Amino acid sequence: MAGAPTLLETTSRILALPREAGTAAVEEARRIVADHLTHLGYQVQFQRFRFTPASLDAFPIFGAGLGGLALIILPSLSSGEVPRWLGLLMWAVGLAALTILAIGVGLGWVPLQRGTREDANLLATRPGSHPRRWIVAHLDSKAQGHSMAGRLVAVWVVAGAILILGVLASLRFLQGPLRPLWLMLGMAPALLAGVLAGRGRLRGTSIGARDNASGVVAALVAAERSQDVGTGILITSAEEFGLVGGRVFARLTPNVQDMEFINLDTLDQKGTLYVVSHDAKGHRFGRELESRLAALDLPIQHRRLPWGIFVDSAAFARAHARSVTLGRLTWATLRRIHTPDDTAQDLSLSTAEQIGRAIVSN
Repeated sequence: MAGAPTLLETTSRILALPREAGTAAVEEARRIVADHLTHLGYQVQFQRFRFTPASLDAFPIFGAGLGGLALIILPSLSSGEVPRWLGLLMWAVGLAALTILAIGVGLGWVPLQRGTREDANLLATRPGSHPRRWIVAHLDSKAQGHSMAGRLVAVWVVAGAILILGVLASLRFLQGPLRPLWLMLGMAPALLAGVLAGRGRLRGTSIGARDNASGVVAALVAAERSQDVGTGILITSAEEFGLVGGRVFARLTPNVQDMEFINLDTLDQKGTLYVVSHDAKGHRFGRELESRLAALDLPIQHRRLPWGIFVDSAAFARAHARSVTLGRLTWATLRRIHTPDDTAQDLSLSTAEQIGRAIVSN
């Protein structure tokens, strides 16, 4: 029988694979992680599911639709020959329709004829145990036309365009036809929003060293250190396609509302250590963890999730579990992740290893 793989060996093999969800590469990476955990004495099982990759088209579709909607309502905002309420009505109905369509695409209700892929979560537990606390990290990676930083900028521009167009439609209703300058000020952000959001489609591949091989390393360190039968390891997948793995686990697991989840996602060697929560229950849980994390001598900040970023802990929080995400990153990190530049070059996994040791009991 082959000897137990070292953490370095397992990490190197994971980092050699571009792990887009539903591909042979992520399946191979999951087998490597399963082998590592099995040698640590865990029982491993797989929770298989199917998902549609078209979910990533939701934001580009919304952005393009927003630009198109701006052009459609333009005549009703500038003409004095139509009822003053028409522009506001067209804006409200159009925005509602776009929102429903984007949600439908994002959740897989509207597959856009892209078909489905198969993927799986990996659950590792001590023999005979029924964990009430889970250490979580997503295995999959992706590359898009823009980085995570680019997506955040696109989200801010889209939000600004929605606000501006709403104000213009309201002014048309209250004051009459708008001047061309005001219309130009409204159209420009909407069209820019469509261009920026459109860059969110898949393009190329990424090995996801920071997002999220670093989190997987931290979870493996926690698995090696922990002897607590009440703690399990959950390696999700398809997180990058709308938290699919996390949502599947939350839906299929009995009494998930009584469990705790520590999600490890993007642990760079620089920046603030963020403890991200989604509700009061998660915030209290994060405060409880802070005493362990304080020993790392890192700057720590508790916060809610920014618009445009999605993490697995949100799926568990929606199921009323105690759930937080730990992440350490800077704006420079955000500019690399979700691109082919998220490589292991210049990356130290020391933060990931330290956090993995800190979050579990001996």
